[in-house]
Order: sequence, then structure tokens, then C-alpha cells
Amino acid sequence: MPVTLNMNMAMTSWFDIIGLSPDSQEDEPGIKHAAEYVKTLIDQEVKNGIPSDRIILGGFSQGGALSLYTALTSQQKLAGVTALSCWLPLRSSFPQGPISGVNRDIPILQCHGDADPLVPLMFGSLTAEKLKTLVNPANVTFKVYEGMMHSSCPQEMLDIRQFIDKILPPVD
Repeated sequence: MPVTLNMNMAMTSWFDIIGLSPDSQEDEPGIKHAAEYVKTLIDQEVKNGIPSDRIILGGFSQGGALSLYTALTSQQKLAGVTALSCWLPLRSSFPQGPISGVNRDIPILQCHGDADPLVPLMFGSLTAEKLKTLVNPANVTFKVYEGMMHSSCPQEMLDIRQFIDKILPPVD
């Protein structure tokens, strides 16, 4: 789809990105549409026999942002979220205090590089602080990786694996 920030050139995208500053206008209809699509994927997995509380949402950058938004607005109890190098979209639409939904105790692993030029660390920090007001703050883990840009690193992947192993133990 065309993305405003990308000079309206088409790129793989969940929703339009108008700007990358805390006060940038956001594509509310596009974000909500993308979240509803992910929720239909969750519903499909549940119909296929996967309990929703064994489903982890996760993504990088825009995908991480969408994962956070979807989990916080879902009516399905989810196992957790991994949110990499991202932000919380439509953050002002959330309550000042804890969310009342089924995911108010959801474990969240948020990871960010301290050298990210595209989604600055400040966005990750602001997101982590907002998340701690929306869900059980003890369940929000924010990890920062020294020298990492808008990418990933082996330690981040190891941290994700440990997070998944902890919240999704094997079933008999």
C-alpha cells in the first residue's frame, strides 16, 4: 500500500504511517482495520483447536506496534506479546488507568535498540511507560540493546526465546 512517510510509494505495510514523531497524525481507520484482520486470524486458530491463551502476538516495527494494539483491544485472552523496535499506536485512545479487558495481565516483552534512527528509543521508552499503566506493570519487560539500530541482534532473539519458553511451557 502507499505509505505517506515513504513519499506515498507502495511498500509492505499494515497501515499508513504519516509521520514518526509522538505528535504525528495516525491512520486510525487503517490501524483498526489491520487489528481486526489479526483478530480474525486469532479466531481462525481458535477454531482450529489452538486455545487463545496459547497464542503470542509479535512483530517488528509496524508489526510490533500492531501486535501491541491488537492484544490490548482483543476480547480473546492471549499468552503474550513480543514487540520489537516499535511504539503503541493510538496511545491516546487508551484509558489513563488499567485496561478492563481480558489481557490486563498479559506478559509483554518489548525490545529496542539504543541506536535506532527510524523508531527512536524515546518511542520505546514512552511505550513501555504507557504499557505499565495499562496492564500489570510486573508483566512488562523492556529491554534495550546497546548499539542496535532498527534491526535485531542475537541477544534479542535469545531473550525472545526465553520469554516464549517461560509463558508457553510444553503441553503434555
